[in-house]
Amino acid sequence: MSNEIEIELNDELDLQEPKKYKVFLLNDDFSTMDFVIDVLVKVFRKSVDEASVIMINIHNNGKEICGTYSYEIAGTKVAQVKAMAREKGFPLKATMEEE
Repeated sequence: MSNEIEIELNDELDLQEPKKYKVFLLNDDFSTMDFVIDVLVKVFRKSVDEASVIMINIHNNGKEICGTYSYEIAGTKVAQVKAMAREKGFPLKATMEEE
């Protein structure tokens, strides 16, 4: 009696890239420009120069993309923005949209 088990492996695996999500900051009339820049630097790891450009775009266009991430990371970024805004008393909001 043989104890060998034969396993057949498919040579081709159908691997798909995980879906990506864009994270946006939304303009409001109360969050200060300095606070928005601080959020962009701390949460989204932008340089002060990059953050300044994004902040102006948020102000002028109503919203701006801050980064593209996996679902879990995008959700974490949105939650971090909410926590920072609540702590400082600002209504700044972040949203995520599937790419």
